[in-house]
Amino acid sequence: MGDESKPVDGEVNDNKYLTKTAAADAEVTFEHQNAPPETRLYKKRWIIVFLFSSYSLCNSYQWIQYGIINNIFMRFYGVDSFTIDWMSMIYMLTYIPLIFPVSWLLDKKGLRVIALVAAALNCTGTWIKVASARPDLFPVTFMGQFTCSVAQVFILGMPSRIASVWFGSKEVSTACSIGVFGNQLGIAIGFLVPPILVPNVDDLDELAAHIRVMFYITAGVATFLFVLVVIVFQERPEIPPTHAQAAARRISPESYSYTGSILRLLRNKAFILLVITYGLNVGCFYAVSTLLNRMIIEHYPGEEVNAGRIGLTIVIAGMVGSLICGIWLDRSKTYKQTTLAVYLMSLVGLVLYAFTLDLGHLWVVFITAGTLGFFMTGYLPLGFEFAVELTYPESEGTSSGLLNCSAQVFGIIFTICQGKIMDSFNTLAGNLFLCAFLLIGTIITACIKSDLRRQLANQQALAAAALGRSDVQDHSGTSLHPSTHM
Repeated sequence: MGDESKPVDGEVNDNKYLTKTAAADAEVTFEHQNAPPETRLYKKRWIIVFLFSSYSLCNSYQWIQYGIINNIFMRFYGVDSFTIDWMSMIYMLTYIPLIFPVSWLLDKKGLRVIALVAAALNCTGTWIKVASARPDLFPVTFMGQFTCSVAQVFILGMPSRIASVWFGSKEVSTACSIGVFGNQLGIAIGFLVPPILVPNVDDLDELAAHIRVMFYITAGVATFLFVLVVIVFQERPEIPPTHAQAAARRISPESYSYTGSILRLLRNKAFILLVITYGLNVGCFYAVSTLLNRMIIEHYPGEEVNAGRIGLTIVIAGMVGSLICGIWLDRSKTYKQTTLAVYLMSLVGLVLYAFTLDLGHLWVVFITAGTLGFFMTGYLPLGFEFAVELTYPESEGTSSGLLNCSAQVFGIIFTICQGKIMDSFNTLAGNLFLCAFLLIGTIITACIKSDLRRQLANQQALAAAALGRSDVQDHSGTSLHPSTHM
């Protein structure tokens, strides 16, 4: 027994030293296990979201560039108004079958791959259109528009994903609003620029020259943005920005099932109600935007340029509404209350617009259209962010995809139905048709349960981190150093 207490060569037999070393090691290990995950915000996040907004702008601009000068393209290509309406509706139709494979690709390959494909397709579509500026080449211009519509599928689901992957919990709604902002600004430019670049002239050769200039400008911008995406766009920051994102990164890719995610979302009652209401609201916006030229020209003949300006007013007001709503959500976290209030005001705005359109005063139409746009277009980022809250930790791309799919379905239905109602009756009847569905959407929105799962995850992570630090302090004062209490 006595020999066991003697140290051998190279061995330290200081019991006091061993006790302190073990205690220190145990304390470091315990504290490391209970420490919150490291988070960091990178300045590059602003470059990423603004670059995304830029190529989203270029794509959404082309959505409405035919519809806002519907009567001019009808004469140039020798087709009817319903055919030109399809130049906008093809964006909606393409989205429906492609959103699910694209959402799966976003989950599997990440943001950079999706961004590269989107920018490449958009660039390709613009150059196809450059070759279509002849009256006998309508199928070519339709092919170009179809290619751009495929690019849109890779774009619409990205704002909420970029916001979650790159931004802090106090700025995700603002970042999502900026992402949507680009799409809205593109629509605004699509309303404003085509009537200016393509005047309603009688000579078809002169008209072809104007159309060709418009297409070349778009192609040049799209090519520049594609090069920027290749050089600049990054998948994700090295260190996650939030505890919720850190937790999401710890989920093993092998354990993730896209089909399982879809099924879980379809069983989420609050989310399904939001999908319906989002589709109703945004579908109405798509219908109003697509048919705006026809509505204005019917009451104010020869006012193609002002029709574009009214469309611009709708979207610019909506961009302001989007940013205000995003900032408000980041500060208040009142997702359901804000969504419901904006939805109700969208209904009020459409009623005002419907009943003032035929008064004979364009300045009144500008005011009521701006009011409509502030709330109806401002609703877009609200729907995205509310969906992410209701569905966390499911993929933001999947939830956004389902929202947008609903919007495209309702957009096609509403555009066709409103167009037929306008042909058979008048613009007032067509707009009241949309008002009825906005009323239904407002009622359904009031029934959505406000289950803010992402906020809860961040709060729990912070609480657990605080509790862990407290436990470490208490533990270090008792268990690890029992001699202090002897």
